[in-house]
Amino acid sequence: MTALWTTSDMAAAMRADKYGALPADISGISIDSRSIGKGEAFFAIQGDNRDGHDFVEAALKNGAGLAVVARGKRAQFSADAPLLAVDDALEGLRDLARAARARSPAKIIAVTGSVGKTGTKEALRLALAADGQTHASAASYNNHWGVPLSLARCPASAKYAVFEIGMNHAGEITPLTKLVRPHVAIVTAIEPVHLEYFGSLEKIADAKAEIFAGIEPGGAAVLNRDSEQYARLAVAAKAAGVARIVTFGAHAEADARLKRHSLQPDCSTVEARILDADVTYKLGAPGRHLVLNSLAVLAAVSLAGADLALAALALDRLRAATGRGARMALAMPGGSALLIDESYNANPASMAASIALLGQAAIGPQGRRIAVLGDMLELGAQGAALHRGLAEPINAAGVDLVYCSGPLMRALWEALPSNRRGGYAETAAALEPAVLDAIRAGDAVMVKGSLGSKMGPIVKALERRFPRPAALAQADKV
Repeated sequence: MTALWTTSDMAAAMRADKYGALPADISGISIDSRSIGKGEAFFAIQGDNRDGHDFVEAALKNGAGLAVVARGKRAQFSADAPLLAVDDALEGLRDLARAARARSPAKIIAVTGSVGKTGTKEALRLALAADGQTHASAASYNNHWGVPLSLARCPASAKYAVFEIGMNHAGEITPLTKLVRPHVAIVTAIEPVHLEYFGSLEKIADAKAEIFAGIEPGGAAVLNRDSEQYARLAVAAKAAGVARIVTFGAHAEADARLKRHSLQPDCSTVEARILDADVTYKLGAPGRHLVLNSLAVLAAVSLAGADLALAALALDRLRAATGRGARMALAMPGGSALLIDESYNANPASMAASIALLGQAAIGPQGRRIAVLGDMLELGAQGAALHRGLAEPINAAGVDLVYCSGPLMRALWEALPSNRRGGYAETAAALEPAVLDAIRAGDAVMVKGSLGSKMGPIVKALERRFPRPAALAQADKV
C-alpha cells in the first residue's frame, strides 16, 4: 500500500506531539470512523453536530493507523493509543494541507461558481487523468473542512490536482483559495443561489471573485463569457493581479468557443475552438450546460499543459453522478421507465437545465415526461417568483405532468395549467405515494429539489418499488 504521508512528516507539518506506537506512515486521511480504511489517519474534527473525538476509539478499532486529536482531549484516550496531538484537529488538517501544497509539483486547478462545480471538477478529473496522475476532491468537499481534507489527501506524485471551492457567505472562499493556490481558477456561472444571504447577483459575483486572490503568479482565470457578470468578474481578476483571463462560451469573442453542438437524449457532440485549436468531441452525459462547462474544462486542460486531444477523447466517458443527473431504468409491468435523479440540490439555473434535459429524454410510445419538484431554498424574498418562473421552462420542454412539494413550490403549482398538474403536497414524504402510483412503462421521470427539501427518498422509493433486473442495472452503467 502506497504511503500518503510519513508519520514524521505529518507530525512536523502539524507541530504535533506523538503518543503510542505510531506507524511509519499512513495510507490516507479520513474524518469518518465508519468508512475509514486500514492504515489511514483519523482526524477528530469538531462538526456542527458531532465531535470527532467521540469516534476516535471506533476509528482505531476499524483499522485507522493513528488519530489526530486536540491536546486538550488527549487524556480521554489510553496511554498506548497511537495519537498525534495538536491544538485543534481542524487547524492541524489545514497545516497538513499547506504542507501538501508546498510539496506538490502538480498543476493545480480550482473550480467555483453558482452551479456546475462538481460536474466540472469530475470532467476535469477525467480529462486530465488521460495525460497523467490526477487527484481531485471527493464528492462535493468544497467547504472549510472539505477543501483542506482534499488538499491534504493529494499525493506527492500527482501531476494534476483539481479542487472544488464553494461558499454560502462572503469571505468564505478567500482562505480556501489561498490554501489551494491554484494555477488555473474556473468560475462556471453566476446565478441566484444563496440569494437570501447576498441580495443580488453582483454580490454573488463578488464573493465568487474571491477565488482570484489565491491564483499563483502567472496563473489564469477561466471565465464564462456568456454571463451577465463577466465584466465584473474580469475587473476583479485584473484587480487581483491575475496574469491571464481566458473566456469560454457561445459568445463570438470567447477564447474557448462553442461552434456547433448536437444535444442527444443521453450524450452530446461538440465542435469547439479551444484557444488556438479546433476540437470535435463527444460528451458522455447530456445537457447544454455540460457542453458549455466542457469548454472551460478543455481551456483549463490547455492552460495546465496537458494533452488536449486525449482530454477531449476522455470526455466520452463522462457520466452524471448520483443525485446530479444519474439515469437508471425502472422495471415495471409492460416495460421500463427512465428515472433521472437530480435530488442532490436545486436552484433556478440548475432546475431550468434539468427540466430541459427531461424535455430531451427518450420516452416510450405511451410515455410521458414527468417532473417531481421540491422547494429551491435560500432564495430570500424572490423565492416565490423564482419558483413561479419555472412554468416557462416546463412549457418549453413539453413536460406532461408536474408533481410539486413544499410551500415554495405552491407558487409553481398555481402557475401551471390544469392539464400539467400531477399532484401537490406540503412535503416530499406526503407527495411520494402519488408519484409511485403515477409512473408507468415508457415514462421519463425527473426528481429534483434542494437537499433540504428531501427529494432523495422519492428516488429511493421508486428504486424499491421498481427494482431493476441485473441486465437493466448493467445497461445503466455502460
